[in-house]
Amino acid sequence: MLASVRGFVFDLDGCVWNGNELNPGARETLQRLVAAGRRIAFLTNNSRATAAEILARLHALGIDVAEHAFTPLEIIGTVIAERFGPSRVLVIGAPEVAAAVARAGHTLVDPKDYAEAAVVAVGNDFDLTYERLTAASRVAARTGRFVTPNVDPRLPIEGGDFLPGCGALVAAVAAASGVAPLVVGKPEPPLFRMALARLGVTAAEAAMVGDSLPSDIRGARAVGMRTVLFAPDGPASAEADVTIRSFSELARLTGVV
Repeated sequence: MLASVRGFVFDLDGCVWNGNELNPGARETLQRLVAAGRRIAFLTNNSRATAAEILARLHALGIDVAEHAFTPLEIIGTVIAERFGPSRVLVIGAPEVAAAVARAGHTLVDPKDYAEAAVVAVGNDFDLTYERLTAASRVAARTGRFVTPNVDPRLPIEGGDFLPGCGALVAAVAAASGVAPLVVGKPEPPLFRMALARLGVTAAEAAMVGDSLPSDIRGARAVGMRTVLFAPDGPASAEADVTIRSFSELARLTGVV
């Protein structure tokens, strides 16, 4: 089933890498896929990095075949503009999120001036305070305009550990405000479609490889892609077309060993 796939889209956190460590066999398998004429791209819900930063990190880890990467920061400002027009936006998250929003022509609002905001955007915020959480919740409750890169609850890191993900913060704001967020990244379609267009393949010719059923597998299935669940230690799932335990297994199934 995977031998006929022309394009592969890979999740990063928990799949290609955990923190600053590549998963075993990832580099070799990716190199073999490209050498065999397959096209590859990387699709992450990272709310703190641009595509250029992701590619630089991949290259630094020895994945020199990486050409295409996509993150929610590529489109979050555009999504806000399309839905709400040029806006005054309170950003609770990394400076990279604020920069992406500003590049799209929006005006940034300081948390202490949250009453002036017409939209709130919440990413993973390593400097989160109760005051920032309060400001975000109040803007969401007052305006109903609440945008986020993703709702992933955990960020996998080295040694099988994790950090609270963007979704953990989003859940707190949603609970306090009573407003559901508009999600920009996976499992929503835009980033998947951008990746397919850049690879020059149809959804039927492509497969998504990732470790998250809600984000990777369900999102890819919704746009018509084949799906590969990367689950080294977890159970297989009938939701995915294939479950793999390692990158060497992926190499075998794609015929590039």
